[in-house]
Amino acid sequence: MASKPEQLLIVVSVLEGRQFPRSPRHTLVVEARFDGETLATDPVEHREQPQFCTELAWELDRRTLHQHRLQRTPIKLQCYSVDSGTSARECVGYIVLDLRSLQEIKQAPKWHPLLSSKYTKLKPALLISMILENDNKPSAEQFKAKKAPPRPGSPALVPLESEKLRPVLNEEEGFHQIGPEDVCVDMFVLSVTVAFATKLEQLISSSTKLSSEGSEFFFYYTLLGNDVTSEPFQNLLSPNFEPERASVRIRSSERFLRLFLSQQPCLQIHLCCGNQSLGSTDVSLAGLMKSSDDLSKRPATIEGAFILQPPKRVKPGLQCVPPDLQPTVSVSVTLRAEDIRNQNGPKTPVKKGPVPATRHERPSEEPRALRSPSPHRCLRSPDASPVHQHSESEAESLCSDIRQAPPTVHERQAPPTAHERQAPPTAHERQAPPTAHERQAPPTAHGKSDAGASSVSVSAPKISIPASAHHYCFSLDLRSVRDLRTSFPVNCVLRYAYQFFGSAAPIMTSPAVEVKKNTEVFLPQSYCAFDFAALPNQLQDTFLRVPLVVEMWHREPSSGDVLLGSVSIHLSRLLSSEKTRFLDPSGLQHWRQSCSERIPIVRADGSERLAELSYVSVLEDLGFVKAQDVLVSESSQGPGGAEPLTQPRETPEYKAALELEMWKEMQEDLFDNQLKQKELSHMQALAEEWRKRDLQREALIKKKEMEYNVLEEQLQKTLSDLEKREKALAHAEMEVSLMIFRERFSLRELQDSGRRLREDCTHQVELERSKVRQLEDQLAQQRQQVELERKLESATKSKLHYKQQWGRALKELARFKQREQENAMTRLKKQQQELEHMRLRYLAAEEKEAVQSEKHELQDIRNELNR
Repeated sequence: MASKPEQLLIVVSVLEGRQFPRSPRHTLVVEARFDGETLATDPVEHREQPQFCTELAWELDRRTLHQHRLQRTPIKLQCYSVDSGTSARECVGYIVLDLRSLQEIKQAPKWHPLLSSKYTKLKPALLISMILENDNKPSAEQFKAKKAPPRPGSPALVPLESEKLRPVLNEEEGFHQIGPEDVCVDMFVLSVTVAFATKLEQLISSSTKLSSEGSEFFFYYTLLGNDVTSEPFQNLLSPNFEPERASVRIRSSERFLRLFLSQQPCLQIHLCCGNQSLGSTDVSLAGLMKSSDDLSKRPATIEGAFILQPPKRVKPGLQCVPPDLQPTVSVSVTLRAEDIRNQNGPKTPVKKGPVPATRHERPSEEPRALRSPSPHRCLRSPDASPVHQHSESEAESLCSDIRQAPPTVHERQAPPTAHERQAPPTAHERQAPPTAHERQAPPTAHGKSDAGASSVSVSAPKISIPASAHHYCFSLDLRSVRDLRTSFPVNCVLRYAYQFFGSAAPIMTSPAVEVKKNTEVFLPQSYCAFDFAALPNQLQDTFLRVPLVVEMWHREPSSGDVLLGSVSIHLSRLLSSEKTRFLDPSGLQHWRQSCSERIPIVRADGSERLAELSYVSVLEDLGFVKAQDVLVSESSQGPGGAEPLTQPRETPEYKAALELEMWKEMQEDLFDNQLKQKELSHMQALAEEWRKRDLQREALIKKKEMEYNVLEEQLQKTLSDLEKREKALAHAEMEVSLMIFRERFSLRELQDSGRRLREDCTHQVELERSKVRQLEDQLAQQRQQVELERKLESATKSKLHYKQQWGRALKELARFKQREQENAMTRLKKQQQELEHMRLRYLAAEEKEAVQSEKHELQDIRNELNR
């Protein structure tokens, strides 16, 4: 078995800086570029001594390192100043590091001054150290000698359900540890992406302005204790912010990670304005581990549009809003194993050092670097510089390439930089120096590029350039080729020509690079710039009509080149891109437009797609041309020749008057063009402002209409409730009146019954009294009768007979008297009981009448209170 090549790490440590000016609104970022890969430090404060403390590393084998040293491939570090408000970047300076000075022994860091620095008076510098480290992984024999890991199902792998897992931050290696360190050794990446948001104006009142310069809105959430905010935006109608992905590295196992996510509450994402939360939504993290799929094969993802709810202190008004008008935010949460991204692609450059556990990265289609290059960097040359700025090693390699290849348009027209002047001149560079007039005025779009090869005399005729002509600089960078669809590798060379730029010679990339399937190859020496003068309408008309055709050739050493396919770059897209301002070295303000995209390369027969080309085009408007005339050489007569006759139009006075009239016409044309440009810019600004305000008014009208509909529904509901309550009150009043009538009727009946009972009682008492008197009269008569009987007994002859009769009469009288007394007492008791019952009924009736009167009085008081 062949031995594995030795893996090395090129580590560049950016420690700190000095002699930088203080700028609170800006941050500093250092980007390092090596072999087509770009790494960047985290943004730091723009102060006198910025502290970067970041290590940037590239992984390669020793053979590749040897080839780079032979080719003298440099490591280029560029320092950018980033505006915190607009995210605009400006290059402060750059540093070029030579690989030949790289050693495996640790060396003391050195101060490197920034070349072409923006701050010329301060002379800023960076403290940088370089080292070559061995990155070989431990072999299988070395792993066997170590302690064996615990087996599945052992007590070490069984978590305690009662204990709550907590993430522990490891700042040195940049990850969170969840679970025991000896068991949880797998690396995972948890990513949260806030993509876009809609209908955010529903979260604020109608009286609040939807877009103002002072208010900034942003999304905020907390990821494992790290506060994350999105890019601020000012317009709620069309929130314009780039999708950002926040990722944290987690060291754990699937079992512990599943338990940890089940214990975690929902991820709350807030829409904030300053310190105030306008609305929030909850995203459950427990759904990431519900599926039984292996995270090493397929990542777990939760994504969708979540509805933002207003805070509890605000009266809920979104319940009646239609679903299409609900404020939503699109969120994607992904959990994956850390090595999923690198299974089918090239190795990602390693970023080492004390980086924070949470880092922001924008979603990119290019997996070759940790962070995709920004559009501002694409506007530069292949080394991300506004002009060709090379080190000494780069200059030597360029000179060797120039000896083999024909000069490009940029090499014939663009002036050499400071580093290029140090290189020895080649055969193509040994040309006649341009004259003063050629240095002042660039060639026109249809002018000859080799017009400056001959000397010019003072009396030569002039070629007039229109007064409204502009000086343009067009640059094209053919970045890379990928997705090749051929059965064989291609030695790719790209070629194009555009006569409007003043040169009919084709421009070619050199040397040829090998392109294979499923790979992306960056093209060397693919940058070219053209300086020319043209009218704005002429430039726009040409860019709209004539596309720039780039041909893809296959170079064979044994045979000739073979045309594989071509692609048309429509330069009109460059004119429709956004304009940005920039300053030239003299401090003048100019405009720049850029366009960066990927377009398919079609086969030569036009049948199908061949590959995909990535390019960046930049158009710089450098203003009006300063020199209006270009002199053309003409043979002059010798001193011995005869002097020609002086014509009237050849006199200095006529020439001065003609030049004055031409100058007046030129100034008039210039003034008219300026007025037209100002009018056009003002009209465009007014149209844009009118469109924005129209959108705002339309959104406000929709919002107010929806609020009015909600209020109308609430009023209708309130009216229906009031009608129901009125009906219920009328029914209750009717029932109360019936109850009052019934109570009054019952009271009258009780009064009448009491009166009748009283009358009956008095009548019964009178009757009983009359009966008692009758009984008393009867008793008196009986007594008289007894006396008469006694007299009769005495008159009887026989005493015994009288005695017996008297005894019997006395017994009968006693029985009669007893019976009469018992009957009288019984009747008296009955009458007394009836009188007592009547008295109790009368008292109960009076008490009930008093209670009813009190109830009526209480009801009257309640009615008065309700009224």
